[in-house]
This record gives sequence, C-alpha cells and structure tokens, in this order.
Amino acid sequence: MDWGNVTTEDLIDALREVDWSTPPRPISEFFSRFTAPRSYSKWNSRLKCNLYYYRTNYFIMVVFILGLGFLRRPLAIVAAMLTGLSIAFLNDSFAVTFNEKVTRTVRQFSPHLAAKMRPPIVPVIRGRPATRRAIYICGRPRWVFVLIFSAASCIVWLTSCSLLTVLWALVIGLLATLLHASFRTPNLKARLNTFREEFRAVWRNYSEL
Repeated sequence: MDWGNVTTEDLIDALREVDWSTPPRPISEFFSRFTAPRSYSKWNSRLKCNLYYYRTNYFIMVVFILGLGFLRRPLAIVAAMLTGLSIAFLNDSFAVTFNEKVTRTVRQFSPHLAAKMRPPIVPVIRGRPATRRAIYICGRPRWVFVLIFSAASCIVWLTSCSLLTVLWALVIGLLATLLHASFRTPNLKARLNTFREEFRAVWRNYSEL
C-alpha cells in the first residue's frame, strides 16, 4: 500500500473504524530502527503508516504523559481518563463493545431497562439500510456520550490545574508521537498488517452488498 496516496480524511476514518482492542506493540520493537526520511514524500508516507500501525502505543504514551505531568494531583488523572474515554468513543469498535458490555451488565439487574437501551431499528429498503449504520451507546447516539465526557474532562482539568500546564503536557505528548512516527522506520509487520486490514475492509464491503 502506498501511504503517500492516503489522505488525512482516509487515515482518520481508518483509525475510527479499526479495532483498537489489539495489544500495543512490544517495547523492543517500538524503540528500534530510527532513520531520517530522505524526502517529504517518504516522511508523509512513513508518518501515516506509523500512526496507523502504532496507534495503541501512541494513545497509551499520550495518556501516560498527561498522567505523569499531574501525578501529584489526583483529579488531573481522572481528567486524563475522561479525556481518553471521550476520544475512545469516537472509535466504532470501542463504542460497540462498550455498549454491549454495559447492556449485558444492566440486563442482569433490570431486563426491562436493558430493553430500553437497545438502539432504534434502522429501516431497510430493498435489502440495504436506508442510511449508514449509526452507533448508539445505551440507546443514545454516540455523540451524546462524547459531549458529556468531553465536558466533564474539561471541567475537571480546569478545576484541578492550570490550563497552561494541561496544554504543555498535551503538546509534549503529541510532539513525542510526531517525532517517533517521523523517524521510526516502518517494518515488514507494519506493511503486512496494512495489507491484512485492506483485505478485511474489502471483504466487509463485499459482504454488505
């Protein structure tokens, strides 16, 4: 796959739809084989490939830096967790899995309440859904939970520490991610993983026809 032809919108859509339940890459692999890109096109392709392949490692690293920067302030750690959840809800796989686990837990105590948490039925026209399948969490659109957790995290961030400190920690985390993705040489596993994900995407689109 030529990552140079992948647009930013395509990369964001891929990160939103891909399964994030895979474990992070080993530390020995994550911190090995660093080289400088020879051209802008090489850097652009490498950056997108590494952001997709090491997505779980980068997410953990950013959250760790945020938590490390406010280790003496417990509320800031809670804010980092809320921020991580609000971002994780944007991923389709995480949102669906979270909804299933919450519904299954509620069903053990109140089957009637669990029935109300089911998503609405999407009308089907000629064997195909009328609209793109929307993601629901506890019977509500996903964006409701994203807004709630984002607002809660902002409130906790502002009440637990100064906004400048939050921005510095976030900038350091994003800068570390950018530097690693720019200088980490994509290995054979990353290329093979990309081809496997392409096959799954094609097969999923074919099965929906």
